[in-house]
Amino acid sequence: MEEMILKLKQEIIEVLNLEDIKPEDIDNDAPLFGEGLGLDSIDALELIVLMEKNYGIKLQDPAKGKEIFKSINVMADYIQKNRTR
Repeated sequence: MEEMILKLKQEIIEVLNLEDIKPEDIDNDAPLFGEGLGLDSIDALELIVLMEKNYGIKLQDPAKGKEIFKSINVMADYIQKNRTR
């Protein structure tokens, strides 16, 4: 799971162009939106595309994204259980 978390952090940094952030700067349990990484709704769309492209996961219900994108740990766990690639 640690390997998946590191890979996910690297993908998020790359996809969202978080230039001054390194994977180790992202707390696994910190919220991705709001006071954590401070992502916004545009970033959420990018994360949905990332999950579909890299892991074959299609989110049918955008509201579900809110639960999935709570933190890196929650997101990695969801990908682990639902990935098709």
